[in-house]
Amino acid sequence: MKEFVLEATTDVPVAAEPLALKGRLAAFAELTKPRITFLIVLTSAAGFCLGSKGAFDYLALFNSLFGIALLSSGIATLNQYMERGLDARMRRTLSRPLPAGKLSAAHALAFGLALTLLAEVYLAVFVNLLTAAFGVTVIVGYLLCYTPLKTRSSLSTVVGAFPGAMPPLMGWTAATGTAGAEAWALFAILFAWQFPHFLAIAWMYREDYARAGIRMLPVVEPACRITARQIVLWSLVLVPVSLIPTVLGTTGTVYFYGAFVLGVLFLATSVHAALAHTRQGARRLLLASVLYLPVLFGLMVFNK
Repeated sequence: MKEFVLEATTDVPVAAEPLALKGRLAAFAELTKPRITFLIVLTSAAGFCLGSKGAFDYLALFNSLFGIALLSSGIATLNQYMERGLDARMRRTLSRPLPAGKLSAAHALAFGLALTLLAEVYLAVFVNLLTAAFGVTVIVGYLLCYTPLKTRSSLSTVVGAFPGAMPPLMGWTAATGTAGAEAWALFAILFAWQFPHFLAIAWMYREDYARAGIRMLPVVEPACRITARQIVLWSLVLVPVSLIPTVLGTTGTVYFYGAFVLGVLFLATSVHAALAHTRQGARRLLLASVLYLPVLFGLMVFNK
């Protein structure tokens, strides 16, 4: 294992045997992080549905989600290109296409650039310029700010939360062409949700992050006391923030009470993880966060 890790840290890993076409296509698909892209598309779709007025435009929905999916896939690919050396040092990422030598770095770079450029052109032509402009802020925020900051400061989580909260906002602007208070309320929900979600991941894999030199909060503060407080604080903030759509008239009372119950349950899970102070507690919190988000946004759309 140690020798494999050392070999995998080269900038352009070489696979032991050339992959067949099917394997190469699967590796390119893996670069796009399909599960994360699906969650991004899901929250974007919720933003679009919430912003839509009158007759529902299914073609506009398709164009919006297709463009956002392309953008997410391109950014995910470029992120893995930029972090291929770090990924080679972590057990959880050793099997990714670049550190595993399934694809060359040059091919990943070309693929990521093509997807990202195509996404921006598609959004500008088939959706609207505002959504495309927000797409540029995601590219800059995630790839040029968050990614390089990860090895320099634990504040990278805060920086990364800004581009990470854009999908429902972009969904709203795709439907309306504007970004009012209702759209920013969706942004605020996702912004607050990311902290317990990603801190749970960082807690679970802090040894891996430390090995790669990624300065997540649980790495720079191994006792995880500040991490535990941050998880509880942001979960607490999430409760009132999640109720704002009803205050603004975007959703009804069914959503209001449902969001409150979901928020309290999520907060209880966060408190339990903070008190348990174990990897298992962090894993339960991660699972709760993954369930919380689609249920919350689904409830929004249901009670629009």
